[in-house]
Amino acid sequence: MIEIKHKSMLFDATRCIDCRACMVACSAENNIPMNKTRIWVSGVGLIGEYPDLKRGTMVYHCMHCEIQACASACPVGAHSRRPDGVTTYDRTRCIGCRSCMEACPYGVPHFDGDKGILEGAFIDKCTFCPQRVDIGLEPACVATCPTEALVYGEREDLIKEAHNRIANHPERYINHVFGETENGGSAYLIISHVPFSQLGLPDLGPVPVANLSESLARQTVPSALAIGAVLTAATVYVDRRNKVTNAQAETAADTKEHEDRPE
Repeated sequence: MIEIKHKSMLFDATRCIDCRACMVACSAENNIPMNKTRIWVSGVGLIGEYPDLKRGTMVYHCMHCEIQACASACPVGAHSRRPDGVTTYDRTRCIGCRSCMEACPYGVPHFDGDKGILEGAFIDKCTFCPQRVDIGLEPACVATCPTEALVYGEREDLIKEAHNRIANHPERYINHVFGETENGGSAYLIISHVPFSQLGLPDLGPVPVANLSESLARQTVPSALAIGAVLTAATVYVDRRNKVTNAQAETAADTKEHEDRPE
């Protein structure tokens, strides 16, 4: 059996020049408008205090988590994981419930409110361009980046590359590879010269959000069923009581009517 390596993408914030060529490439490759691109770039401006100022820019992708909260939350299986670790989205299954949006700790899936029910594909997000990678090409954003701020390859290799860059230039980088362990690990890896929180990234521990939500769900479902049973019993009781009350009222009314009739 051929072992399928987990694919990954490394973003180096020190190399990003905020040109946004990746966004244009994403829109062109996936035939979507620029205002609905599957990735987005945000310049966070100058960080620090004068004269020690640094400029930061963040390229946001789907993180393609090792353990996906979106797939765990989706009731119809519209999100799933490919053998190479990429999180896919099946537009034919999506019902637009937005559970994935609520579950994702990175806020990646976004809802397309311009589409009607018959059009489907309510949710959109980065897919790592499977139409390209499956024929040996890089994702469109990576192939277009002029400074190689985005690199595509095998996850193990890119984790080593990230740590090598940090070790070779400790004065340039924060000593951490974001995505290596956060939320159980992800296929999108980030190294930076400014704190990750200032790039808009959440402070997550290594425990996957999906594990926590599933644990909560396991505790919640029996409770919900018990509450449902109580409510059902209460509803039946109230219904029966109302029927008895109504019957008694009808009997009383009939008796009064009979008594009020002239002989």
